[in-house]
Amino acid sequence: MILMLEDDGERIERFTAVLTSIAPTLQHVVWRSARTMVREVGPFLASARLISLDHDLEPQDGETEDPGDGIEVARFLAERPPVCPVIVHSSNGTRSEWMVGELELGGWDYKRVAPIGDDWIEAYWRVVARDLLQ
Repeated sequence: MILMLEDDGERIERFTAVLTSIAPTLQHVVWRSARTMVREVGPFLASARLISLDHDLEPQDGETEDPGDGIEVARFLAERPPVCPVIVHSSNGTRSEWMVGELELGGWDYKRVAPIGDDWIEAYWRVVARDLLQ
């Protein structure tokens, strides 16, 4: 199972296409809110093979709850035993460093993928995800 925190619909479609090509048998679950992910992710962790986290999250149209940010999920994970590698895929460099710091303190294996260029999901995130899933 692949777990993801991402709020951008277009990126979710691109991640889904990549995941379907590199891990067609693995189910993936996406949360658009860090707070919702923290509330719901527990039962999924035992079967997780990869987690990918964004930092900056915007509320969806019509939503009133603050979606929080990726640091909340990184802290949540750091308080639990590591179960799989994590990719931090945020363009917010400072906050990405905070996220990987939390993961490192918790003993989690992680990689950082900076979203640089128009095809970063297909060209770079894909390679990192594929390698971590092997």
